[in-house]
Amino acid sequence: MKRKSNPDRLTPAELELMNILWEGGPSTVQMVMEGLPEGRELAYTTVQTMLNTLHRKKKLKRVLKSRAYYYEPTVSHARAAGQALKDMVRNLFGGSPERLVLAMLDTKQLTRKKLRELERIVDDSASKEEEP
Repeated sequence: MKRKSNPDRLTPAELELMNILWEGGPSTVQMVMEGLPEGRELAYTTVQTMLNTLHRKKKLKRVLKSRAYYYEPTVSHARAAGQALKDMVRNLFGGSPERLVLAMLDTKQLTRKKLRELERIVDDSASKEEEP
């Protein structure tokens, strides 16, 4: 059975284009193509189709200037990252952020030193919330 796609989710290819737009600001199809990593070759029409799809999903707005559309994100990087992280935690770790952290420790992506640094950041953030 085919799963229904969620318009809030970005595919890896869509995310790649969104990253170019988040970093570079409003861009034409050609400008987005120039922002692709070395060796990543996509046809102009493929990039154009993907940008139009993102526009239909309301992830981008577009403005016509001098016969070319300029595309600009309507969703922040932080919001998209939050949604992707929420999906990953739900899909890979049964909704448990603790299991995510344990997996990062097990695979040595998170060291004890980095964990202590993160604890300090969390403590600093919590103390700022308590200030009037």
